[in-house]
Amino acid sequence: MNEIIKKNGITYGIILGVFSILVTTIIYAVDLSLFTNMWVGIFSLVIMTVIGVVLVSKTKKELKNLITFKEAFTVFFIAGIIGSTISVLFNIVLFNVIDPEVKETIQRLSIESTVQMLEKFGTPSSAINETIEKMQDTDNFSPSSLLMGLVFAFLFDAILGLILALIFRTKPSYKD
Repeated sequence: MNEIIKKNGITYGIILGVFSILVTTIIYAVDLSLFTNMWVGIFSLVIMTVIGVVLVSKTKKELKNLITFKEAFTVFFIAGIIGSTISVLFNIVLFNVIDPEVKETIQRLSIESTVQMLEKFGTPSSAINETIEKMQDTDNFSPSSLLMGLVFAFLFDAILGLILALIFRTKPSYKD
C-alpha cells in the first residue's frame, strides 16, 4: 500500500475520531437533548463529508494529481474505519463505564421526541404506545448495540468512500 495513502488515512481517521469525541463530549456537557436532535446528526454528517473531501483532495495532490478509484476509496475507507471505531469505543466507555445512568435520560428524551413527532403526523395512539414499548425495551447504548452500529457505520463509510472515489479519481484519457 502506498505510504501517502496509509499516512493520510490514519491521520484523518484520528481527526474524524477526535471530532466525534468532541461533539459527543460537548453534547454530554451542554444539553443531553441534543443527542435526539436530527440537525446535530446532519451537521456531523456534513462535517464528516467535508473532512473526507479534504482528505481525498489532499491525497490526490500529494500523488501528483493522479489517483485511481481504488486509492481514493482506500484512503477514505481507512479514515472512516479508524474514525468510526474511535467514536464507538469512546461511546462504549462513556455510556457504560463513566456514566451509565445517562442512558436512561437520553432514552426518555428520545421517547418524548419520538412521541411528539408521531403526534404531529397524526399517528394513532395504539401505534405510539407500541413504539414507546419497543423503545423502552431497547438499550441503544449497550456495547453490543454500539458495536452493531459500528457495522452500519462501516457500510456508510464504504458508500461515501465509493462516491468520493468516483468524484476524485483521475479519469483515464484515451488517445487514438
